[in-house]
Amino acid sequence: MDTRFNLFENEFAGRGMKRFAGMGTLMHESAVPKATQELVSLRASQINGCGHCIDMHTKEAAAAGESAVRLHLVAAWRESTVFTEAEQAALALAEEGTRLADAHQGVSDETWAQVRKHYDDDQVAALIFLVALINAANRLAVITHQPGGSYEAGMFAAATG
Repeated sequence: MDTRFNLFENEFAGRGMKRFAGMGTLMHESAVPKATQELVSLRASQINGCGHCIDMHTKEAAAAGESAVRLHLVAAWRESTVFTEAEQAALALAEEGTRLADAHQGVSDETWAQVRKHYDDDQVAALIFLVALINAANRLAVITHQPGGSYEAGMFAAATG
C-alpha cells in the first residue's frame, strides 16, 4: 500500500496536524492512566481497521510496560480476565463511541454508568476527547493510506514535539 498524501509535508495539513497533536498532548496530561489511554486507542483503531494506529498504540503501550497478553486480548476484552473494571468501562465507551452508526443510541446508559462509577469529571472529559480524537486519527490515516508496521515507540512525540 502506498501512502496517498503526507499530512506532515503539506503546509496547510501540517498546521492542522500540529493542532491535532496538541489535543493528543492534552490527553497525555490527563489523570486517565496511560495504559488505559493506549488500550482505548488500540480498541477503536482495531474497530476502524487502522493499521497505522494499531501499530502505533500497540508499540507505545508495550514501550510503557503493557504486557503482550493484555495487548493480544484487547479485541476480546469482554471474554478476558486481564482488564480491571475501570478499563472495561473505558473499552466499552471506546467501542460504543466508535460504533455510532451501528446503534441509534450511541453510548448506552449502562456503559455511561460504569464510566461514571470509575472516573471523575476530568477523566470522563479526557476519555470523551480521547475516543473522538482516536476516531479522527483513524480516519486521517485510513483515508491517506498510512500503513502499519514501521512505527517505533516515541516517533509521534518526536514528530510533533
